[in-house]
Amino acid sequence: MTFDYLHTQRLRLRKITDEDYLSILTRCSDDELMNLLGIKSDTDIALERQKAKKGFVTHNKSYLMFHVLEKDTVRNIGWCGYHTWYIDHRRAEIGYALRGDEYKAKGIMTEVMSAVLEYGFEEMNLHRIEAFIGPQNLPSIKLVEKFGFTKEGQLRDHYCRNGVFEDSVVYALLQQEWKTLI
Repeated sequence: MTFDYLHTQRLRLRKITDEDYLSILTRCSDDELMNLLGIKSDTDIALERQKAKKGFVTHNKSYLMFHVLEKDTVRNIGWCGYHTWYIDHRRAEIGYALRGDEYKAKGIMTEVMSAVLEYGFEEMNLHRIEAFIGPQNLPSIKLVEKFGFTKEGQLRDHYCRNGVFEDSVVYALLQQEWKTLI
């Protein structure tokens, strides 16, 4: 399987489409999945396969992810991408995570977001990129604000984590706003 990559100063971002991801989950062994996706446990592998069975793509909705790889070691240290992409409306929800605390507070996600936002606006022709963030997630809030996202409000009981409903703060960045930042 061949992949497209974005390159930053310290990182390689491996582009994974919904078709790529389904192929990886069905054709790779558990050990290969752990290495390729940066997954650390059998439970997490089972969870990824369960999500895939539900389907990633519906009418007018898709997703596109980038695995964050260290340039030198090619170790998968996180992900960033558009997990809810409404094609006809030219908008998508961005999501991101690093796989360990040792990678945090080093500017890695700032480097990643710069490349992924550019890809979203330039290659995917997005008009609007949204972020839904837990109100207590200050590092994530600071990250999107660094890129000019505007806080638009708060959704009550918007997200369910471990059976507990949590609010989400809504942020958005429009293509014309992003163009003034670059």
